[in-house]
Amino acid sequence: MDLDPKYDNYDFPYEAKEAQDGHAGHLTEAQIAQVHQFRMMLEAEGVTERLDTLTLLRFLRARKFDVALSKQMFMDCEAWRKEIDLDNLVPTWEYPEKTEIQKYYKQFYHKIDKDGRPIYIETLGGIDLTAMYKITTAERMLNNLAVEYELVADPRLPACSRKAGHLLETCCTIMDLKGVTLTRVPQVYSYVRQASAISQNYYPERLGKLYLINAPWGFSTVWSVVKGWLDPVTVKKINILGGSYKSELLKQIDEENLPKDFGGSCACEGGCENSDAGPWKDPAFSKPSQWEKKKAAATNGLQNNGSEIVTPANGEATPVVDAAAEDKVAATA
Repeated sequence: MDLDPKYDNYDFPYEAKEAQDGHAGHLTEAQIAQVHQFRMMLEAEGVTERLDTLTLLRFLRARKFDVALSKQMFMDCEAWRKEIDLDNLVPTWEYPEKTEIQKYYKQFYHKIDKDGRPIYIETLGGIDLTAMYKITTAERMLNNLAVEYELVADPRLPACSRKAGHLLETCCTIMDLKGVTLTRVPQVYSYVRQASAISQNYYPERLGKLYLINAPWGFSTVWSVVKGWLDPVTVKKINILGGSYKSELLKQIDEENLPKDFGGSCACEGGCENSDAGPWKDPAFSKPSQWEKKKAAATNGLQNNGSEIVTPANGEATPVVDAAAEDKVAATA
């Protein structure tokens, strides 16, 4: 792995624990050269953000280290980010309708699995788009999903990496299919298809393990066909479980980290779906995210009167005095 001091300013472990092809700390000379080539191609297109090595490696792995295809995927992602103004959306996002939406569709991050990865849980059986769109819009639901993916990248995964002592880049996902009947399939599929497109196209290489629990009768037959269309690497990450899923989940997740509703013993005050509990909330492992630092810098960069703030080495902010403004004050006095 060859770090670039211009972009690779990591404050968390950045090498993978296990030697995996194309992963940080375990690259061939050819792969290192492809990272450099990829970055140079993006810079030539005027891209200046998200050019750190870990991000580039995720896009390269998603396209089997085909640099041209990786570049197209990255540029498509950048176009989408600009379309929804994601960089400005993240630090200002509010989603007050979440409590009402949870009556139909829960999606939340909660603690970590035995590998130290964030656990992400979705319940799909209650999805009723007609009722949900009376509370919010499809655009806001998908924007909320995008913001949550950004929070996974920073601060959730960096905090988990600090706790684990090595790089973690993926999540452990539980998708509960309880209640997904034939009559609900069209609505569930409609939303999941849109959400999955965001995941696959713009946030590659974030899936560590996926557990589909309470899979309805006949689902295994469908899966046996579908998995033939998927990358074998992805198939290995997916586990199809029926109603007797508890023992399998507990092989991957400590009981105290798994909500009671899914066979564990955790019962966070106010509901596990609202706690956002995890290392990212623990002062021992959490640090301000990059977007929080940028927001703070933007806030502190100017005084109310527009005078620039300069922060010297001692960390104390000092205003740059506007001479013309001083003259006006003196004249008034």
